[in-house]
Amino acid sequence: MKTILLVLYRIYQIVVMIPMIVGLTILTGLVTVLGSLLGGGRFWGYWPPHIWAKLCTWLTLVKVEVKGSENIQEKTSYVFVANHQGAYDIFSIYGFLNHNFKWMMKIGLRKFPVIGISCKAAGHIFVDNSSPAAIKRTMATAEKTLQRGMSVVVFPEGSRSRTGRMGRFHTGAFQLAMEFHLPVVPVTIDGAYQVLPRGQWLPHWGKIVLTIHKPIAPPADEADRRRVSDLSADAIRSALPERYR
Repeated sequence: MKTILLVLYRIYQIVVMIPMIVGLTILTGLVTVLGSLLGGGRFWGYWPPHIWAKLCTWLTLVKVEVKGSENIQEKTSYVFVANHQGAYDIFSIYGFLNHNFKWMMKIGLRKFPVIGISCKAAGHIFVDNSSPAAIKRTMATAEKTLQRGMSVVVFPEGSRSRTGRMGRFHTGAFQLAMEFHLPVVPVTIDGAYQVLPRGQWLPHWGKIVLTIHKPIAPPADEADRRRVSDLSADAIRSALPERYR
């Protein structure tokens, strides 16, 4: 029975899901670019992708459960830090965090068709650490962006996990929190690895749990930055099964 369901699911993916997600992605990218150019990226950089992400999870037959929404306030700026289990982390955050934000992403993503153009138009923050001057420009962009309740989402591991287990955190997110005095909110993503692990192209139906933990006060100085990083990692691990900690 399970084999039959999987075969039917694969047929559904090829015939229905993939064409619809491709079409929705292109449409969302175009709407985001045009809307951001005409009306600013604060609205258009969030709401079209927010709807897109919800539709994509629905089309994939993936349910996302959110815990801890009461821990964050609508008009407060945060640095959200999340573990990075797989590609469906993007859908989970965009569709179900329910807080306006910008991504902090690798500058290489600007080269991706549609996605790179729409992310640039929407005002997402591309990290360029190729030189001290480039890092300074990145921080200046971040300072300008993170105003009036706008937040940022960072995957401190830097890339998707190959095993589902959490990797070592880089310091960029916590440096940002320290520089701009923003509280850090750890977010646990559990289930995205089972839905679509790194190295696979077709997702599997399933359930993802998004746990929003209580904010942590921004690091006071360089010495305090490691403490905040460790507290964030511990909070994220606390909502993961033992095998992924």
